[in-house]
Amino acid sequence: MRIGYIYRNYFKNNLFMRMLLIFVGIAVVTIITLSYLMFKSLSQAIINRELDSQKSAMESVNRYMASRYEAVQNMVRDMYRNETLYANINYLMEHNYSEYVQHRMDQFYNEISDSTDALQYLQNLMDENSDFTNLILYSSESQVLTSFNINKQFKQVSVQLTHSYIPDVMAMESKNITAPNYWIRKAVNQTNPALYAVRVPINNRQTLKNAGQLVVFLDSESISSALSGYRNSLKGEIVVLSTDDVVLYDSKGKYYGQKYPYVNMKDALYDNPDNIPMNKDQSLYINKLIAADDGYVVIGSMPKSVVADAYSGIRKTIITISVFCILFAICIPIIFVMSFANRTNQIIKFTRKVKNGDLSARIDDPREDELGQISRSFNDMLNELNLYIERVYKAEIKQKETELVALQARVSPHFLYNTLEVIRMRAISQGARDVGDMIYSLSVLFKNLVKQKTPYTLKDELESCRLYLELFRIRYKDKFNYSITPEPYLDHKIVTKLSLQPIIENYIVHGIRTDRDDNRLSIRIWTEGEVLIAEISDNGKGIEAGRLDEIKEVLENAEETGEMFGLRSVHSRLRYLYGPEYGLSITSRPGEGTTVQVKYPNREEVGAEHV
Repeated sequence: MRIGYIYRNYFKNNLFMRMLLIFVGIAVVTIITLSYLMFKSLSQAIINRELDSQKSAMESVNRYMASRYEAVQNMVRDMYRNETLYANINYLMEHNYSEYVQHRMDQFYNEISDSTDALQYLQNLMDENSDFTNLILYSSESQVLTSFNINKQFKQVSVQLTHSYIPDVMAMESKNITAPNYWIRKAVNQTNPALYAVRVPINNRQTLKNAGQLVVFLDSESISSALSGYRNSLKGEIVVLSTDDVVLYDSKGKYYGQKYPYVNMKDALYDNPDNIPMNKDQSLYINKLIAADDGYVVIGSMPKSVVADAYSGIRKTIITISVFCILFAICIPIIFVMSFANRTNQIIKFTRKVKNGDLSARIDDPREDELGQISRSFNDMLNELNLYIERVYKAEIKQKETELVALQARVSPHFLYNTLEVIRMRAISQGARDVGDMIYSLSVLFKNLVKQKTPYTLKDELESCRLYLELFRIRYKDKFNYSITPEPYLDHKIVTKLSLQPIIENYIVHGIRTDRDDNRLSIRIWTEGEVLIAEISDNGKGIEAGRLDEIKEVLENAEETGEMFGLRSVHSRLRYLYGPEYGLSITSRPGEGTTVQVKYPNREEVGAEHV
């Protein structure tokens, strides 16, 4: 009940209060909407910035791993370039350590001074590359695994197929960068889980057949050096996965030696990240970088809560600004609306005085705004009121005169019809039957034009055209013929009054050739979908190309020029009523004739066609 009382007394009959409420509501909704959109835009910009930063860090990791793979490739290339080094390494791969030492002694005694020691070469590689933990040579022919580790320990292990899985592992196709194989790690006593492996085939220089493989174990923690420039800006973690989802590198160090638990992250898109749950109350943004040629995937994950902390300050700032804007949007309109409401109440009190008969009352409001103009208008109205009362009798007399003129206007057409009928009968009695027929056609034509018929159909318009053409058929006798060929089912189509007759008149005035006996004009009607088309064709004088262009230009010109009133009137009315796709189109050839097409909407319902 209390709400109903407030509504009736403060809103239902109070326009300014309703305007104020609507304006304030719109302003508040607008401010809140803009604030929300601004917050979403800024927060998304921050999210994109963090994701881009993480993407850059991932690319740095990818470049680092590609450089390490290239370094291993260069090792093999250097080995191929040095024939003696290649021979020593190949000998070491296929013989045991004692035989290799004897081989080196033989080289020394044979004074091969430029020979390169394979073990020294491997030791130099370990010294030059601090992230190398193991260099492993595998001979496919002798099935021997030769290992050199970071502690400069040398080891050879026989891995015959009957006693080991390593030959099968080495024979398997593999991507360039993988997780270290369990059996190879076991054979070389490598227990560190934070490793990744690079495998490069070694081929015989002469036959190009595969002689074995070089396997390098690299310390995964060394990849962190690629992130040294992102320590302060990087959020979340970066992991590198092999093709079988084993963790090759983890910036947090949590998943080494196991498969990554969130394998489905690999299918997330960077520019439309999925919300993949990490635990019950947390979700992640995902970046993905695929190194298809090298066989690994770099994944960056970032908790949403961490990113949200980055734009929490923006949220507070936007909320504060929005509150101030809302207060401003409420207070300022209240001041203006209350001022206008007081002035409106003064006008209402004044009108009540006038209603009660006090015609001497005036409103004192000198301001120039709308309410001031209303006040002055009321004052002027009162000043004119007495004069109006005096003029009321004169107005009644003028009204009577107007009614008399209207009555005369209704009588005049009947007088004209009767007069034409008297003339027609006189012509027939004198033997001028053709004159009588012409007067009859003119009388019926005039009657059709004056008669206000609604709706006005195609049948009515064609009948007016027939009557008009009949006048000139009688006038020119055997020199002029016409034909009107409508389909019966088109008789009830709605058309605009006097839309064909001006075109026929144009032919009679400008196109007919009185020196010829074969003048003819035809009217055809058909429909094309939603368009009703009337085509008027003649074999008259035709129109020169320059003049035809002028006619088309005048038809398209909306301004009154006094030229071609009939054609322009038809064209303008059709376009005004139905749209630019309707109206007249004219084609003509000098000496051959003219064709005019009139396009109407194809409909039968009653509408405002008589314009």
